[in-house]
Amino acid sequence: MYNTEAEAPARHEDDRWANVETLQRTGNTKSTKTLKKMESQIFESDEVCTFQYQDSLPSLPVPLLEESLAKYLDAVKPFLSEEELQRSTEIVNAFGQGIGKQLHQKLLERAKVRRNWLEEWWLITGYLEVRMPSMLNVNFGGPAPYLEHFWIPKEGTQLERTAIVVYYMLQFWNLLRKECLAVHKAGGVPLDMDQFRMLFNTCKIPGVTRDSLVSYFKTEAEGPCPSHLVVLCHGRAFVFDTLFDHQILTPPEFFRQLTYIRERCNSEPEGPGVSALTAEDRTRWAKTREHLISLDPNNGTILEQIQSSLFILSLDDASPHATANNYSEICLSALTGNPTIRWGDKSYNCLSYSNGTFGSNCDHSPYDAMVMVSVCYYTDQTLKLVEGKWKGSTAVRDLPLPEELVFVLDQRILNDIEHAKQQYYKQASDVQIVSYAFTAFGKSLIKERRLHPDIFVQLALQLAYYRFHGRPGSCYETATTRRFYHGRTETMRPCTVEAVKWCQAMLDPAVSKMERHQMMKKSFMKHHKLMTECQNGKGFDRHLLGLLLIAKEEGLPVPEIFSDPAFTKSGGGGNFVLSTSLVGYTTVLGAVLPMVYNGYGFFYRIREDRIVIVCSAWKSYPETDAEELYKGLVQSFHEMLDLTTTAQL
Repeated sequence: MYNTEAEAPARHEDDRWANVETLQRTGNTKSTKTLKKMESQIFESDEVCTFQYQDSLPSLPVPLLEESLAKYLDAVKPFLSEEELQRSTEIVNAFGQGIGKQLHQKLLERAKVRRNWLEEWWLITGYLEVRMPSMLNVNFGGPAPYLEHFWIPKEGTQLERTAIVVYYMLQFWNLLRKECLAVHKAGGVPLDMDQFRMLFNTCKIPGVTRDSLVSYFKTEAEGPCPSHLVVLCHGRAFVFDTLFDHQILTPPEFFRQLTYIRERCNSEPEGPGVSALTAEDRTRWAKTREHLISLDPNNGTILEQIQSSLFILSLDDASPHATANNYSEICLSALTGNPTIRWGDKSYNCLSYSNGTFGSNCDHSPYDAMVMVSVCYYTDQTLKLVEGKWKGSTAVRDLPLPEELVFVLDQRILNDIEHAKQQYYKQASDVQIVSYAFTAFGKSLIKERRLHPDIFVQLALQLAYYRFHGRPGSCYETATTRRFYHGRTETMRPCTVEAVKWCQAMLDPAVSKMERHQMMKKSFMKHHKLMTECQNGKGFDRHLLGLLLIAKEEGLPVPEIFSDPAFTKSGGGGNFVLSTSLVGYTTVLGAVLPMVYNGYGFFYRIREDRIVIVCSAWKSYPETDAEELYKGLVQSFHEMLDLTTTAQL
């Protein structure tokens, strides 16, 4: 029911990790060298440089206009009456034969001189021109790493665990610096690795009308790279270098530095929490930042230190509840926690909680979630290899103590900080997050039934939404375009005509199980076809965006296809009621908030024996309920598996 060749890359990588986990469980005394060898095969490469394929990657193609418009019309059908569909068809045909053809030609001309015609547009329109606060509305985050092994929540372990976590994250930074991180591949084809350059030493800078993105990261071949870490605690900021004599500090040395910071913060008054300003409306934050710099030259120097730092380490007093089957509290805290100890514009905030658990909160503009999944999974697996303990030297060299970064502030800045906190907490209090592990079955059983695990979850979500809300749910699923130069994502739309007909059949007692099973098979095949096309640069959503942006650049009126109600009803223009993504087949989980007020954020990871879900919604919207949607999802899982059992009889 799925194309085995197309799925092979994901399965191949996942099977290697399944072997690692088997060796870890057995406790075989011969396993240590094997584990280290397998771990290095996955993450490290001595033969291939991380960025060596960049120049040979194909350019992002421009799809055929006729195909994109046909796919668009097919995608809007579930949301329109016959009359509305007829009207939309006329609009689309007129667009394709008229202004659309001219815009498409100009897009082709743009693609001739740019290896990725979308890259700059996507960064600007998708992220940098967005004016709403980033920290809640754009950033992604979650519990990461380490909730599925011996590191259960335990008070008094925060600094010791944080020291070893930071150490291994710096090993990942070192892999990138040396260009030894293994190139990701799909079916033997190398994928673009450029986003990994933005993981460390990167920050978004607020602008009055448009933000900018700055990265200070350099490989060893390119030159020196900043190596300092900024630590936020109790509304205060500290900085220290993570290298001493050109070597990364050891966990005992990191522990010493963090202990100094924690003891000072525990015994002295709280700081002003300047970082809360990064949770503000972008234009307001930009103006406040300009005023902050004007107060004292040192303020600009401090901002530069924060922007160029490796990442932000947040020492959080919160102790979110977390178990192997319930991640709701820690997901909520990762996405909506204390803004005075996060710099929302940084590419990575490592959240260290007082009970020894961890989270992440990341600016979405420089990279997509797979980058954070990679570093967190690397850290998780290397921690497992050493059983969560540092086994090297306990000696601590004569390190310089961390330095506190103290801004010069006035009453206007203090008022702005208070305003930022108030608006942030007001919005944060409206967020509903549920995150559970469904453990009745997972990838193994799904694949036994010849079903693609990702499509299984996506169709179950369509059925759950239809059952709960009584209508189709316009849905965005992330499709990667990394096989192309600087590729990021394309929109795959799981709410197909086939999926809706199947949902209706599942709720109609008159339809037999055999008929339902046949309709489910058709839905799987349609989903797989669309996903494959998106990954091969033949999706239509980014194509339509390109045509719209060409029209705007040319000063032309917005074409009617974009003002037609069908465009918004079907999710176009960022109006999908279901914003979804598979975050992989690892131990790492993450999420974002809903794309629209009446929608859901829905993210999931799939393991051999479980499916872990995190679903977000807005409490104040009366018709949505993440808890109820999850319950419907579980019901859908069982019903779908039952259909495959019936079909085998």
